[in-house]
Amino acid sequence: MDVLEASQVLTRQGHDIISFSLGEPDFDAPAEAKQACIRAIRTNQTKYTHSQGLPELRAAIVKDYKKKYGVFVDPEQVIVTPGTSPAFFLIFSVILEAGDEVILPNPHYPCDKNFVEYVGGKVRYANLLEKNGFHWDPKDVKKLLNRRTKAFFVTSPANPTGAVVLPEEYRFMAKTGKVIVSDEIYHGLTYAGREHTVLEFTKNAFVVNGFSKAYAMTGFRLGYVIAPKKYVRAMQKVQQNFYISTNSFVQVAGIAALEKSQAYTAHMRDEYRKRRELMLTGLKKIGFPISYTPEGAFYIMANAKHIDKNSFRLAFAILEKAHVAVTPGIDFGSGGEGYLRFSYAVKPAKIKEGLRRLEQYLKSC
Repeated sequence: MDVLEASQVLTRQGHDIISFSLGEPDFDAPAEAKQACIRAIRTNQTKYTHSQGLPELRAAIVKDYKKKYGVFVDPEQVIVTPGTSPAFFLIFSVILEAGDEVILPNPHYPCDKNFVEYVGGKVRYANLLEKNGFHWDPKDVKKLLNRRTKAFFVTSPANPTGAVVLPEEYRFMAKTGKVIVSDEIYHGLTYAGREHTVLEFTKNAFVVNGFSKAYAMTGFRLGYVIAPKKYVRAMQKVQQNFYISTNSFVQVAGIAALEKSQAYTAHMRDEYRKRRELMLTGLKKIGFPISYTPEGAFYIMANAKHIDKNSFRLAFAILEKAHVAVTPGIDFGSGGEGYLRFSYAVKPAKIKEGLRRLEQYLKSC
């Protein structure tokens, strides 16, 4: 956020800033979703819904997971939330007691530890290394397990690395008997092979997903959680007290997105794939020693230790001198220090211009 705010100041001063820092799609939301939302408002679908969400949306989510992954989910296991962040609040509110531990990857999305710590949980970090493609190493994870370990908190495809959790990684976690909380918000943005949900490997898991990334519907604030049945009632009570229900007309938009926007979302994925190649090739060409290929999402973690081991200082230097905004790796934990995160949710022309500016900056170092 410091980099973002500084870039906004420079923009107000008249500078042209190219941002590789935001994790927000630059595509519009699907036309079908927007039209459905407008129709819902015009036909007065503007009241409270069931606290778990519209039955029609929950049924569409169940159908989507059956079609994509071959897993059966009872609609009663689905709770629709106003974005995915409330879903994590619901989950950790019901599964954690004070002092319970959750294993997070390092690097990781910055807010993840806050969901755990807010309800009294403790975080232990599993170091994910670039030389391993930022994948989980069972040998290291076993050292973190103890009687207080309650859950794994997994994001696949991952922010900030773009790594995709492999089936053998899910199988290892499932065999430990611990709960798996799987953030699948970047599903639909995987560029090779078949996507896997954690529900293919265990029922002792929570899936969190939504419409912000693959459907470019960030401002709609629409997410959902698929929970084991034994936790649903407790989570519903939390939902009723804190959120009541998710916006009705936004849920109607979600139904349309799931049922009618497949061609559009496939187009977005293809465009991101092209941008990934453009960004990855370009960063390597100008001197970033990237040894892995991000398999999903729209991020690349580039090792910048040969320029400056302090990623925060380096990100500001690049912003001020090259007018390119990037995210310092330290934002994502100690495992990200020395790296810069590049988002390629940017038009190809801007990627090329940003890379040109970066090359000029590096030559001046």
